[in-house]
Amino acid sequence: MGNESSTNSRESRGREARASSLNASSRPPNQLSTASVPPPGAYSVPGSQRRQAQFYVTVPAGIRPGQEFPVIANGQQLMVRCPPGIRPGERIVVSAPRNSQGTQAYMATVPHGVRSGEQFPVLVNNQQLMVTCPPGVRPGMQVRIMVPTSRRGTSLSTPQEMDPSSSSSGSENARVNSHMRSPFGNQMFEVNVPQGVRSGQAFALIANGQRVMVTCPANARPGQKIRFQLPIKLSSDEIQSIKLNYQKDGWIRCLSTDLTFHWIRSEGEVDGQLKDSRDLTWAFERIAFVRELRSSATVSSKSKVDHSLQLVPAKEASLSTVVPAINNGTSLAQELSRYAAMPFQHKEAWFRQQIAKIQVPWEDGHIKINVRRENLLQDSMEATESITQGDMRKIFRFEFISEPGVDAGGVAREWFQLVSALLFNPDFALWSYSSINQMCMQINPSSGVANDEHLRYFHFTGRLLGKALFDRQIVAGHLVRPLYKHILGWPVTVADLEQLDADTYANLCKLKDLEDVEVCCLDFTVTEDHWGTAQTIELKSDGANCMVTNRNVDEYIQLQMRYRLLERVKEQIKALLVGFYDVIPEVSFELPSHICIFDV
Repeated sequence: MGNESSTNSRESRGREARASSLNASSRPPNQLSTASVPPPGAYSVPGSQRRQAQFYVTVPAGIRPGQEFPVIANGQQLMVRCPPGIRPGERIVVSAPRNSQGTQAYMATVPHGVRSGEQFPVLVNNQQLMVTCPPGVRPGMQVRIMVPTSRRGTSLSTPQEMDPSSSSSGSENARVNSHMRSPFGNQMFEVNVPQGVRSGQAFALIANGQRVMVTCPANARPGQKIRFQLPIKLSSDEIQSIKLNYQKDGWIRCLSTDLTFHWIRSEGEVDGQLKDSRDLTWAFERIAFVRELRSSATVSSKSKVDHSLQLVPAKEASLSTVVPAINNGTSLAQELSRYAAMPFQHKEAWFRQQIAKIQVPWEDGHIKINVRRENLLQDSMEATESITQGDMRKIFRFEFISEPGVDAGGVAREWFQLVSALLFNPDFALWSYSSINQMCMQINPSSGVANDEHLRYFHFTGRLLGKALFDRQIVAGHLVRPLYKHILGWPVTVADLEQLDADTYANLCKLKDLEDVEVCCLDFTVTEDHWGTAQTIELKSDGANCMVTNRNVDEYIQLQMRYRLLERVKEQIKALLVGFYDVIPEVSFELPSHICIFDV
């Protein structure tokens, strides 16, 4: 009985094991290692916690084991304790935190009368900093100071002194008794201290055509050269002479006294004096509009931002040149004007410098995006839309699920190419071909009929295009010229209608040759075909009962422009622009407008 029971128990366990093995082998392959396969999505990977860097340091003379001595490592001053058994002159390894901000080195001359441990002022990037004289450094010697340079316009912290080297030249920095400031920065002047003037005493002089009071700095003697700054003053004519001359399409951005750029036509207002009423009727050829995108926080949720988009006359559009983070508000109009007139290679180099200032370093974290190749577009959209605006400037790493590999750049290029090809495929119904160029794509006005989430996809498209420009990637799609103008804030004109609807543009041009446009029997309506369904849209209130005449034909043209260039795809364009500016901001607190130097 005992043997039979043991035998039956072993047979039962064997059948259970075979059944379990059979069930496991019958599972789909993707269920065997579900825990090991990461789900699709975007994941924020934090940076290294310690981020330590190693440096070689020579033990100074007179330092014994156990004593501390100061060193400069990676732009930071550290106190290092001499290890046991180490003599002066020997090298030791020091670990210091990496500086993700980055620094720039400057040389400063120690003024006369300054002793070790005392502070003296130094002017760096139009800002006065206080530097402590290192031990063993005498007046006339030079010290190297390190200043953070990662974010333009951020407050410069107190610099750290570095290796001194002998020098015999230098001048003091004086203080001007004036509270005036200029949005165009300051100008440096140099003057000799008059005879009889002592340290801390003020004296008057004429500089830049104005009388100023200068306080003699400490340790400065009569006859010694001192430096001081004065705010740069520009007259109204000098300010209005600053322009962004693109030398294209006759449009120029001119600076006004409120330090904002405004659009004007280069031929001037005198040429705009038309000869007769017939020319006045067809003045629509010079009419242009600029899209205006505004954002405002909602009352219910401070984190949610609402955006409004509309077309305004080109002359009413403005672009601020003041960057609040630089010296509490500095206008970079002169810098923008200089680069706007340069060749494209110089513009692109300047643009890359600006982008580098807002890019998040790898040490501060990156974004990992996992997608399935068989569901590439939806996975990519969901993952990218889940990323916060601040994280869009981090470094992205891509991985196709179940395809092990390291993204050293090739996977990212493939992702941008494949996803953009799917997005701009006309079969997906978000985009359609230009009416005159099959290589360019325009927004499909009926995109919402084909896809309920079309606005999310357009926002994703904007982020994709912005990230591609940010990371120097190539996408498989070209936009029509009016869309590029909307991104850059350029004026759109009647001629831009040709790329959207060549027939409408041709018909509008034919109206110029008619003596009486009433023979066309036109009213203020347009007819749209939405997937086989005709829909009549009024261009203005009671437009169906308003006939187009010689008196109101210019209004008819303007309403056609507003509708076809923006209104019929307004929500799609708004989502596209917001997504693009999530990566490359049109207006930044710390930087000027990155893209205003480019033309279309």
